[in-house]
Amino acid sequence: MQTIHGTTAVSDDAERARPGPGRDLTPLLAGAATAVGGIGAVLALAGSDSPLRGPFTLFFLLAAPAAAIAAALRGLDPFGRVVTSVAGAVVLDMLVAQAMLALHQWSVRGGIVAVTTISALILLLVTAQRLRGRTTRERTV
Repeated sequence: MQTIHGTTAVSDDAERARPGPGRDLTPLLAGAATAVGGIGAVLALAGSDSPLRGPFTLFFLLAAPAAAIAAALRGLDPFGRVVTSVAGAVVLDMLVAQAMLALHQWSVRGGIVAVTTISALILLLVTAQRLRGRTTRERTV
């Protein structure tokens, strides 16, 4: 389902023009999440004994597939998109773990690499589909 809102250009412009803290935290939070996830993946791949390894790696295992799935679900409203992408990330992590256990190939590093690879493939497929959609629209115009 897609939520269609009325146009509120005046309030959007007023929101952007408002100075002060908290004006636009989305890029900052996205950067912080990327840094935490990247550090978690590096700590897990390096085999570090840091106390931050567990929480940061868990964050990476949930955030990387969730971000890739959320990119594919642009038509949903924001709350539905978040719920669906987090559920899809949990399912993807469980499928990777189950496949690795069934094949007797379980390792932490292998799981991180598998989840990273699948998430990157999903993101690349979504990006390629959007770029292909742009070129076909430009040809018809």
